[in-house]
Amino acid sequence: MLTTFFDFTSILILWLQIALPEPTVAIAAIWVLFILLIAWVVNRFANGEAEIVRKIVHIGTGNVILLAWWLNIPASVGIIASILASVITLLSYRFPILPGINSVGRQSLGTFFYSLSFGILIAWFWYLQQPQYAALGILVMTWGDGLAALIGQRFGKHKYKVSGVQKSWEGSLTMMFVSYLITNLILIGTQGNSWQAWLISLFVAVVATALEAFSFLGIDNLTVPLGSAALAFFLTQLVF
Repeated sequence: MLTTFFDFTSILILWLQIALPEPTVAIAAIWVLFILLIAWVVNRFANGEAEIVRKIVHIGTGNVILLAWWLNIPASVGIIASILASVITLLSYRFPILPGINSVGRQSLGTFFYSLSFGILIAWFWYLQQPQYAALGILVMTWGDGLAALIGQRFGKHKYKVSGVQKSWEGSLTMMFVSYLITNLILIGTQGNSWQAWLISLFVAVVATALEAFSFLGIDNLTVPLGSAALAFFLTQLVF
C-alpha cells in the first residue's frame, strides 16, 4: 500500500517542481499537496485498503484541472508535466522506477494513460480557448471511473465481463449517473440551462459508461476523458 501511494507522489512531485515558479500555479500545487496529505493520513489508518488511497489520489488530483481552468494556468505547465509523468510511468513498466505501478491487481497501463490524457486535453482545449471541455473529460474520468470502481467493489452483486475484465452493473450505473451530473453541471454553467444541455449530458454519460466498460490494460483512462470531452464539444457546436 505504501508503495502504491509513493508511486503517485513521485509522479505528482514533477508537476509541483514545474508549478511553483508561477504564482497562480502554486495554488494548484498547494491543492495537490493537500490531497497527498489526506492520502497519507488515510494510508496510516486504512488497514490495508490500498484501493481507497489510490482513489483519493486519483479523484483528488484530477480536480486540479478545475483550478487550471479557473486560474487560467498556462497550457505549457500541464503539457510538460503530463509528458514527464507519462514517460516515467511508461518506463516503470519495464524498469523498477515505480514498483507499485500495477498494484490494481492486473496488468494495466492505466497510470500512463491517466497522465497522458491530461496533456492531450489541455493541449487541445486550451488551444481552442474552451478549457471547460478538458475539465469535463478529466472529471468524468476521475469522479465517474473512481466512484464506479469503489461502488462496484463494495456493492457490485450483478457481474458481467467485457474483454475478459469483470465489471458490475452497480458500478456501471454509478459511472453513468456521475458522468451525467458532471457533464450537466459544466454545460449548464457555460452554456446556460437548456434541454440541449440535458440531452447532450445524457449522450455523454452513456458513451462514457460504454468506454469505461472496455478497460482492457487500463485504456479507459484515455478513452473515457478524450471521448467524453470530444463528444460534449462537438455536440455543443452542433446545437448551440
